[in-house]
Amino acid sequence: MDYIRATDVFPERLLQEIQRYIQGELIYIPTRSSERRKWGENSGAANYYVARNEKIRQSFREGVTIEQLSDQFGLSVESIKKIVYSKR
Repeated sequence: MDYIRATDVFPERLLQEIQRYIQGELIYIPTRSSERRKWGENSGAANYYVARNEKIRQSFREGVTIEQLSDQFGLSVESIKKIVYSKR
């Protein structure tokens, strides 16, 4: 994360008001909740897991055992069960 100088983005009056509460320290300003992205949207991880889980479900419907899926995908038997028995 790059730093942005407050003097470059805040109007002078707002900067003076902020300085009443904090001076010379780092401060994190979160994004508005309406602009936040869900986990994995930026990196594509969410899509990866959705596709992987669908592949697991499809293989299970085709007769592949939970133990075989566990070995194939490197997941625990319990994780595979959660995936194949979840309502999707």
